[in-house]
Amino acid sequence: MTPAFLSGLNEHQLEAVTLPHQSALILAGAGSGKTRVLTTRMAWLIQTGQVSPMSVLAVTFTNKAAKEMLTRLTAMLPINTRGMWVGTFHGLCNRMLRAHYREAGLPQLFQILDTQDQLAVVKRLLKGMNLDEERYPPRQAQWFIAAQKEEGKRADKVEPYDDFSRRMVEVYAEYDRQCQREGVVDFAELLLRSYELLARNQSLRDHYAGRFRHILVDEFQDTNRLQYRWLQLLAGQNNAIFAVGDDDQSIYGWRGATTANMQDLQRDFHIERVIKLEQNYRSHGNILDAANALIGHNRKRLGKNLWTEDAKGEPLRVFEAATDYEESAYIVEEVRNLRASGERLADIAVLYRSNAQSRVIEHALFTASMPYRVYGGLRFFERQEIKHALAYLRLVANQDDDGALLRVINFPTRGIGARSLEQLQGMARESGTTLWAAACANTLSGKAAASIAAFVKLIEAMRGATAGLPLPEAIAHVVEHGGLIAHYRNEKEGADRLENLDELVNAAAMFVEERATQMPAEGAPPEEEMDELTAFLAHAALEAGEHQAEAGADALQLMTVHSAKGLEFHAVFITGLEEGLFPHENSMAEAEGVEEERRLMYVALTRARRRLYLLLAQSRMLHGQTRYNVPSRFFRELPEALLQRVNHTRPASSYARQGSPSYGAPARSLSGQSTAPSLQSRDFPWRIGQAVTHAKFGAGVIVNAEGGGDDARVQVNFRDSGLKWLALTYAKLEAA
Repeated sequence: MTPAFLSGLNEHQLEAVTLPHQSALILAGAGSGKTRVLTTRMAWLIQTGQVSPMSVLAVTFTNKAAKEMLTRLTAMLPINTRGMWVGTFHGLCNRMLRAHYREAGLPQLFQILDTQDQLAVVKRLLKGMNLDEERYPPRQAQWFIAAQKEEGKRADKVEPYDDFSRRMVEVYAEYDRQCQREGVVDFAELLLRSYELLARNQSLRDHYAGRFRHILVDEFQDTNRLQYRWLQLLAGQNNAIFAVGDDDQSIYGWRGATTANMQDLQRDFHIERVIKLEQNYRSHGNILDAANALIGHNRKRLGKNLWTEDAKGEPLRVFEAATDYEESAYIVEEVRNLRASGERLADIAVLYRSNAQSRVIEHALFTASMPYRVYGGLRFFERQEIKHALAYLRLVANQDDDGALLRVINFPTRGIGARSLEQLQGMARESGTTLWAAACANTLSGKAAASIAAFVKLIEAMRGATAGLPLPEAIAHVVEHGGLIAHYRNEKEGADRLENLDELVNAAAMFVEERATQMPAEGAPPEEEMDELTAFLAHAALEAGEHQAEAGADALQLMTVHSAKGLEFHAVFITGLEEGLFPHENSMAEAEGVEEERRLMYVALTRARRRLYLLLAQSRMLHGQTRYNVPSRFFRELPEALLQRVNHTRPASSYARQGSPSYGAPARSLSGQSTAPSLQSRDFPWRIGQAVTHAKFGAGVIVNAEGGGDDARVQVNFRDSGLKWLALTYAKLEAA
């Protein structure tokens, strides 16, 4: 009798689920039902008596996915799933190490360090080794250690290539010894220690090979090399690995994931035929046709073609805005139209390549009183780096703000510990003054006293330096001299935080322009009586605190494309489709980087069920400067027949900003680079934003210029080769 849970499977899903005892690679396209196939495969193996529930091992990449798999399994079979080995790599490795702690060389109750705990250990070691944190940043040492572990290397196996890496190897070795003494492990250690445990212990390998005859792996394209090697040891010679993945959705190369594991699996486990799940149950036909056409430009892929029995649906709407503010205004207007037609906000998503893009979108939604939720992250004014910057600004505006002082007095670290702060707070209580007054009086002694005095001097210097400066320049000064730029440059994920700090300067420029054109609300105190900085801080507090969508409330979904993986929506807006932004400029140096960006775009396209919007802006404020953009190469890779170019008829005067900031001085990025359009005052026919062509590099847009006469040169954002500086004497540019 055929189990009921097999009904409804298509031909290829059924083939995958009912495979005999053999290893298999299931190439599961977006929306093709991979979770159903994985779970049904487990149910079929158990129902047909091939394995017991305790003899299945299933690996997922999130705890949420593991719980969903077990929930679906219990809906298919009347079994108790407690005790089943279904979980993440880290979770399963932790379970193995708990069971074999002696063989692994660990105490029975070993503790797991989170990222912050690990950083604290590294800092203590650097101090104990008399290493200067400026020269050997703790976070960089932390990344180095994690990267080596993910490669499966202990310190004695790492080959240093210069003095810095040699010192990092020494830190790694000492870190390992310290963790062993304390009986603690970090996340990377869980996998490495588990791998080493199996690698050196034949009896344990035999034990697990005898137990787990079937190993199922979800999101196989996201595995790294050490994870694959761990799976190899578990599988042994006779067990089967059932791997489900999609090489076209491999978007985590920057953290070690590699699709090469798919090719290696086929070779190492003698898989002669890959089963492809190509029928899509999510999107309309035009969306799938666009995704197939786009991803077809990638050379390194196993190859598949998504199709659906559903209708072709609507064409993809393309809107080219003059500015990023017009782009956001269009989103607000279209979301209103979608809502009026019956769509829930929760079924609509706005996707962006860079977190910094969200600020302009959030402002437009805030102004329109439209509830939204930032998925997998924080709203712009709630992000750590922004709150730190705002705290410095609050303290510059008002030295009696104790909360602001406590947030930044030791951030970045300047040697003012918890004990010193307690003493400072005690002094303030005894004298009935603010913390700032206590810091100025400063009766402490030793290093703490000197550090507090230096902090007071820093804030006073900031007050003096920013007095009379336009608000955006004042904010750029405070962020730079407060040490936030230097601090986040040394963080692994610091690039996003630096982009957000640049975007804070853009937010100030926009605020100044809007404030100059808006009248105060009736009954409110005139804003003219409030200085610009105080008014901006009030504005930031309001945007952070208002229109928060409560859990379960109907709210528009905002997220990066990376965060959108695995999700689906009725309507999707993909924003910022410009060369240098999507694909991102950091990826354009080599073909593999562009291919991963194309896979990211493929993920973005396939999130949409019924309606898809592709948006770009001719100019955009990013990193503190106006960028003049050419359309993303991805537009050329989409069939024109699938696209519908749309216009926005809203009057230009209704947009928040039509050009670059108008607060007086030339815009500057936080690096101090002037972004003033210097070409416009010169006596030759080129201008910033002008479309040009070059015999070698093709079509592009002039985005910057410097020099004069025979030394004049322009920076052009070329559609196919990115940003290039060209000397006008030799470039032979032509107007497009």
